[in-house]
Parts: sequence; C-alpha cells; structure tokens
Amino acid sequence: MIRVLLIDDHEMVRMGLAAYLDTQPDIDVVGEAGNGAEGVRVAAELNPDVILMDLVMEVMNGIEATREIVKKRPSAKIIVLTSFMDDDKVYPVLEAGALSYLLKTTKAKEIADAIRAAAKGEPVLEAKVTGKVLSRMRSTAEERRPHEELTARELEVLQLIAEGRTNTEIADELSIAIKTVKTHITNILAKLEVDDRTQAAVYAHKNGLV
Repeated sequence: MIRVLLIDDHEMVRMGLAAYLDTQPDIDVVGEAGNGAEGVRVAAELNPDVILMDLVMEVMNGIEATREIVKKRPSAKIIVLTSFMDDDKVYPVLEAGALSYLLKTTKAKEIADAIRAAAKGEPVLEAKVTGKVLSRMRSTAEERRPHEELTARELEVLQLIAEGRTNTEIADELSIAIKTVKTHITNILAKLEVDDRTQAAVYAHKNGLV
C-alpha cells in the first residue's frame, strides 16, 4: 500500500481526493492537513510515502512546507497539486524538493498514477511545467560562459597564450613541463570550443580575461 498525506486548505478538495483515492486498492490516505504548518507536523508523525501538496495556504504556504519536510526527510516524495502555474511558484517549489507538479484540473486517474510513479521516485510534471523547465534550462545554457569551466591553471595558461607566449615560455613561467602545457592547451581549446591558440587568445581578450 502507498500511504498518502493530503495537504490542502480546502476541505472539499481533501474530501474529494480522499474519496477517489480510497477506491484505489494500492493507495491508502493516512492523513490530512489544512495548512503547510500542520502538514509539516503531520508528515513528521505519519511518515507517508507520498504527499499531495497545495501551494497557496494560510499559516505556511506549500513552498515553505515542502522545504521544511524535505529538510527533515530528504527522501520525501511530494506532488504539488495546485491551480497556479506562475514562475514564482513553479521554480521555487521544485527547487525546494517537490518531485512532481500537477494542476487541480488533472484527471483523478492521472493523479493516482502520479502517486504510484512518485512512490517509485519517478517525477510527473504538467506539460506546461515541463515546457517552463526546459525553456529555463535552455536560457541557462545560452548564458553559460565557456571559460567558467576552465581550471585555475588552465586560465593562467590561457592568459599567457593571450600575451603571445610560446609553450616553452609558458612552461618556464609556470614551472611545469612542456608536455603539461600542451595538455592544458588541448583542454582549453575543447572547453572554449575554438580551433587553435589564436582563437583562444581572441576569446580571452574579447571576454576581458587579460
């Protein structure tokens, strides 16, 4: 049996969910809470397998409650069930540790299936939420600056390349073997996604590294 805790400030929502979930042979609603603070307390007492969490509640909202529950029990499986899709709710609660994110318009059967998936550690995201997450990931990737992946030593080598130093001069400056310099340069070119040391030097000047 999958033991489930319902946290929602609307009693009718809790009653409706409990009524349907109780018809499922493998799901047992073991407790309910009307706000985030109560939910944190009940979760600690009952240690449920899966938690259905509303977001907008008095006393303590779902984001804070999720954060508190996960802090105390990192393995907690929390499914957000809400009416909201705003960025200031989606990202914070996922970052707080929620596993899945569904809207209250989701069909009852799909909620039950999401509970089963969560019990196995498998996330289920509303399609629009998936789109938001992927879009944010793409934006982050676009903002990534390749030189931030360089080690401190590789950055030193790049700076010397930009100054026009030869491999021998770089080796002498850093007191390392020429073979080591060549290895660093190979890594630098790969990380900066450039073809030769000239392009690496141009990159360094363009990005204010020298």
